[in-house]
Amino acid sequence: MKHVGLAALVALTAFPAAATETPHPVADSGLSGRAPAPHFTPVEAAGFAKQIEHDLAGHGARVAIVFRAGKPRKDLPDGIAYTHAAFWVYSDITGSDGKTYKGYASYNLYQGDGKTAAVDQSYLAQDYPLDFVSGDQADDVGTIIPTPEMQRRLLNLIQSPTYQKLHVPSYSLVSSPFDARHQNCTEFVLDVVSSAAWETEDYGQIKADLKAWFTPTIIHANLFQRVFGPMVDPRLKMDDQGDDVETVSYESMAAFMRRYDLMSETYVLNRAPSTLAVAP
Repeated sequence: MKHVGLAALVALTAFPAAATETPHPVADSGLSGRAPAPHFTPVEAAGFAKQIEHDLAGHGARVAIVFRAGKPRKDLPDGIAYTHAAFWVYSDITGSDGKTYKGYASYNLYQGDGKTAAVDQSYLAQDYPLDFVSGDQADDVGTIIPTPEMQRRLLNLIQSPTYQKLHVPSYSLVSSPFDARHQNCTEFVLDVVSSAAWETEDYGQIKADLKAWFTPTIIHANLFQRVFGPMVDPRLKMDDQGDDVETVSYESMAAFMRRYDLMSETYVLNRAPSTLAVAP
C-alpha cells in the first residue's frame, strides 16, 4: 500500500542550493575508504538522493537502512556489494533558508579522515541523503525497511543515549560482529538493530546473542593479508577474527532480519535513467 501523504511531504525537501553545490566527500566505512573520484555529478547525486527519498516515503518508511558501495564493484571482495550502511530517519529538517522541512536524515558511523581523527578510529555523524549518495560508487543502493514495530523501536533508540553507548570507536574494515573490540558501520547498524529487537543495551549480551543467532558474511583472505594487513593499513585489524574472516554485509543483515521477522521488505533500488524526472 502506498503512503501518498508521506511521499507528498518528502517533495518539500528539495533545497534549492543542493543541486548546484559540489558535495564534500565523506569518509566511507565498511570495506572501503574515500572514493577515488565522484561517481555522480552534483546534479545526478541530488536526483538519485531525491529518488531514494521518494521510494522510502512511498513505502511509508519512518526508519530505513540504506547501503551504498563506497568503491567500484570491481574493487570489492566476492559476495560484497555494499560497503556502507546508515539509518535513514524521516524527521524535521532545517533548510539553508532557516525553514523547517519534512524529509530524511541519515545517521552514520564514519571512519576518521587522518586529520581530525585517526583513520583507525570512528565517529557518529548525522547528515543528509545528498551526502550519502555523493559517496556512492554504483548506480544502486540496498534497502531494508524494518517492520513498523521495529521502526518504532529504532526511532526511540536512535533518539536515546543508548545509540551512543553502542558505538565502539576502534575502527576495523572487517570487524567481527561477535567481538566487542572493534566496529565498522555495518556492525554498528547490526548492533543497533539487535539492541532494538532484544530491547537491551547490554553490549556483552548483544554480542553473545548475535553469536547464537546471526550468520556472518565470510571474507576470503590469504595469509599475507591476514598477517601483514595491519602493517599496511591500520584500519585492517585482525585480532578479533578467527580462522574465518567474518563480517556484516547487506546480504547477511537482510537474511538475519528476514529470518526473525524484523523487516517488512528488502530490495535493491536502481538509479532511474533520469533521476531528474522523479515526480515532485
